[in-house]
Amino acid sequence: MSLLVVGSVALDSIFTPFGETADALGGSAVYFSVAGALLHPVQVVGVVGSDYPVAELDRLAARGIDWSGVERVSGESFRWKGKYSYDLQSRETLETRLGVFATFQPKLPEASRSAEFVFLGNIDPELQLAVLEQIRRPRLVACDTMNYWIQSRKPALMELLGRVDLLMVNDGEARELSGDWNIHRAARWILAHGPKRVVIKQGEHGALLMDGARTFYVPAFPLEEVFDPTGAGDAFAGGFMGYLAAAGSTGEDDLRRAMIYGATMGSYAVEQFGIRGFDTVTRADVEKRARAFHDLTQVMLTEPAP
Repeated sequence: MSLLVVGSVALDSIFTPFGETADALGGSAVYFSVAGALLHPVQVVGVVGSDYPVAELDRLAARGIDWSGVERVSGESFRWKGKYSYDLQSRETLETRLGVFATFQPKLPEASRSAEFVFLGNIDPELQLAVLEQIRRPRLVACDTMNYWIQSRKPALMELLGRVDLLMVNDGEARELSGDWNIHRAARWILAHGPKRVVIKQGEHGALLMDGARTFYVPAFPLEEVFDPTGAGDAFAGGFMGYLAAAGSTGEDDLRRAMIYGATMGSYAVEQFGIRGFDTVTRADVEKRARAFHDLTQVMLTEPAP
């Protein structure tokens, strides 16, 4: 089963109370692919400028990441700079320089047009729609979005919702999109406008998978050290989609397991700056942490005493 992500390939400069990093590999497609490739090979479509450290991408290719769909054009790469509060729950964008990403028009290589599992990263919904025109017969299409697109491209976003199987957003985005503060009502509003399922990420409070009839909740993995939450959501998406592609299934049980693997990958992302949290992670490590969720959430219920 082939797995494709279309999104940003960026350079991030991040400041937290626990340290900082400059021009580190980042962007939705990078976090997604580094996490997803631990479970299944990933094809990436994006764009970088002439200043991008492509040798670093080549180094990551050995993990099962196909960067051949990433265009390399003259100009500056997409750069983002942000600063986090002490509790890491709020952040301030200090600088955004789109560079070559401002004129990005996704062009899928022939091999990627047959992808069965497709994740549309956080880019203009009009570009996400353009990607769908190039895909032949996907089994599952999931997408992400953000407040900026909700505010500035809502008609295109609503059209996109009618053409995807699953929307993956955080709780703030779900509230803004639906206009409802209640997460469960917000999810029902989203489902009424196209997607069969919605995943709502809630940071340190875990994530919800909803399909209208049922809700599945996965907690965040408890960690003693958290350094940088920047790519946690994209890593979650990579784990979620990587598991489904590896399983070759979109059944209810596999979707629930995918939530566990998503939360597992999100936990690795926050343990170091940028993608460094994945540097030494093996498939065995992933399986061990995923199984630990059983202990977090399972309890044997007994009949009450008469």
